Amino acid sequence: MTEEGEKVVTGQTIVRDGAEKIKGVFSSQTVAKVGTGTTQRRTIQKSYWSGDEQDDGSIVVQPLNANYIPSGPKETIERDDFLTKYNPEPEFYMSTVFPAMKQMDDTIVRGEKHRERGAAYSAEFEFKQATNVDEENVRANFGLGLTYLDRGDQVKANDIFERIVDLEAAFEEEHKHLFNDFGVNMRKNKMYDQALQYYLRAEELVTDDEHLFHNIARCFYEKGEVEDCVKYLEKSLKINPNLKESKMFLAFLKSRGHIGGEGGAQPAAKPKSTENGAKAKNSGGTAKPIKL
Repeated sequence: MTEEGEKVVTGQTIVRDGAEKIKGVFSSQTVAKVGTGTTQRRTIQKSYWSGDEQDDGSIVVQPLNANYIPSGPKETIERDDFLTKYNPEPEFYMSTVFPAMKQMDDTIVRGEKHRERGAAYSAEFEFKQATNVDEENVRANFGLGLTYLDRGDQVKANDIFERIVDLEAAFEEEHKHLFNDFGVNMRKNKMYDQALQYYLRAEELVTDDEHLFHNIARCFYEKGEVEDCVKYLEKSLKINPNLKESKMFLAFLKSRGHIGGEGGAQPAAKPKSTENGAKAKNSGGTAKPIKL
């Protein structure tokens, strides 16, 4: 028998005996020395963190920024070590952290609604307000980047792209729809190099996404790099042989003579693209676009 809250490891399964998972705001304390000689004194520095217990029993902690929003690098800590070093702060969460997080979420929602109805400048204002509070907020950065892409402002969109590509959280499953929208819109704005860098960064973190590989293939095609295009289409179809878009794209390349009889990619003129698909040049003139 175990007491409530004690963990029992059975293979890879954590049995918690009915206790709820750890989640909330916590504090940690460190002792620092200030001054020198006879004036030296010790001070206690208090830091605040969000904590979220995982299925394996470990705790993921993330610091709160100066605006009391969880932001910055996450760290995974063993549960027993966490319970020793971190103290729960439920009152601080309710009085300070929760209102700050709710205000941030409301700001982002307003920005998303403005963008949906085409009010780009109002959307920009709200998303900027959010990034001023948390520069690394994924939804706010994607929203701001998409707003700039909607306006065709590639310079500002590129600034946001450089910020997003360094955020690992941007490529997590919960942000997948925003990730896809941003990549597609960069490609439609002919930001092929940035879109390719963005997708290849995602490949470092996600290795089994057929749609990601398909999008990488599209970018290589737009750049006229057919051999790499074919390689990523094949990687896409290896994961999901029935992915319609990749099958159509590969058949299109074969029909235009970009793939030889033995399956190897053939040199081709750099293709022209349209918003609905891609065009390739051949000796007979302009090919019909393929919708992918």
